[in-house]
Amino acid sequence: MSGDLFTSAANDRLARRAPLADRLRPTRLDDVVGQEHLLGPGRPLRRLIEADRLSSVVLWGPPGTGKTTLARLIARITAQEFAELSAVNASVKDVRELVASAQVRLGERDVGTILFLDEVHRFNKAQQDALLPSVESGLLVLIGATTENPFFEVNAPLLSRSTLFRLEPLGPEALRSLLERGLTAETVEADDDALNLLVDRAAGDGRHGLTSLEVAAALATGRLAEDPAAADSVARVTLADAEAALGTKALRYGRDAHYDVISAFIKSIRGSDPDAGLYWLARMLEAGEDARFIARRLVVLASEDVGMADPMALVVADAAARAVEFVGLPEARLNLAQAVVHLATAPKSNRVYRALAAAGTDARAAGTGLVPPHLRDAHYQGATGLGHGEGYDYPHDDPRGWVPQAHRPEEVEGNVYYEPSDHGFEAEVARRLVDRAVTPDGCDS
Repeated sequence: MSGDLFTSAANDRLARRAPLADRLRPTRLDDVVGQEHLLGPGRPLRRLIEADRLSSVVLWGPPGTGKTTLARLIARITAQEFAELSAVNASVKDVRELVASAQVRLGERDVGTILFLDEVHRFNKAQQDALLPSVESGLLVLIGATTENPFFEVNAPLLSRSTLFRLEPLGPEALRSLLERGLTAETVEADDDALNLLVDRAAGDGRHGLTSLEVAAALATGRLAEDPAAADSVARVTLADAEAALGTKALRYGRDAHYDVISAFIKSIRGSDPDAGLYWLARMLEAGEDARFIARRLVVLASEDVGMADPMALVVADAAARAVEFVGLPEARLNLAQAVVHLATAPKSNRVYRALAAAGTDARAAGTGLVPPHLRDAHYQGATGLGHGEGYDYPHDDPRGWVPQAHRPEEVEGNVYYEPSDHGFEAEVARRLVDRAVTPDGCDS
């Protein structure tokens, strides 16, 4: 009996000393912030959890988005036995022992087993293979959590037997709501600019936001304790407290500045100034700008302002965008910086942009826009009788690898949209087009 009392007391003290993020873990689905696409009324994951009909799932998302929180909620709601393993230190032996226990539990008590496997991407192939038969048979319902792309890190057979749910970074409103709960739990208040800074720098990570708030609250409480005149006052987190907790200074970055800075960023790269591009990149990152937004703008710029003058520009920009998702900040700052330097120093051409605009004008203009008969699909039965494909010249049958023939509706066949510049690789493209020039009637010019 005394052992139980001591254990209970220890648990209570641990709960009081637990990090703020752990103390604020929701106990109801309605208390979860963010992830409305999964947990809103009538949404798929919510329905499965509430009905206790969950099948194996993989929860994929950045840190601090609620993967472990969801698993803990399922543990509270489910009538099944809830077991937990960490892929960091679990072995194949641990998996086999768990499977054996699940078989006994199902046979003796008709109770199923849910296994929460954190960091599932760290399980090697042998460990994942040991799980597969039990997941396939339904003996175990797997809840796997991962920050890495499961298509790369989780065995295909295991992934194919699980439903993939992607958790998104928490938005500013969700983060603010979460931090306001933290203020209540810490019995402190906060200035708006301090709360705004904590929200911005959390970058969608709820755990990071609460950890920073906990430090800032401790600083505010300590300052209050040193002031005898403020003994009955409530501690208040200031901007200075938030800056100290984050180890950084707040940059003033309002809505207007957001658009002004991204405009300066794009125009600097378009103007072939890598140093200016890097400066504005650093300004945005230090101000907590969404790295995915920056990456999207670079991908657009690669085609809009560099285009065919350096076709690799789009590959580099796309790789940087993928790195933001795959690696994340702060490391992906380097990938973004490399893309900025490549795009800024690349030869420039907006001819692809202009060509699409000109083609769009024709596409919207009056006219039939009929596909020429020789280009129409001739694969289905009866198409040949309609004249589809008749007169089509297969380019690979020509030793040059191309043939002069009409490829557009008659009313726009002679219009030229793409006129390559003489910048970079586009000069080579221009030479190729001159060699293959075709007149409107489909004959060599």
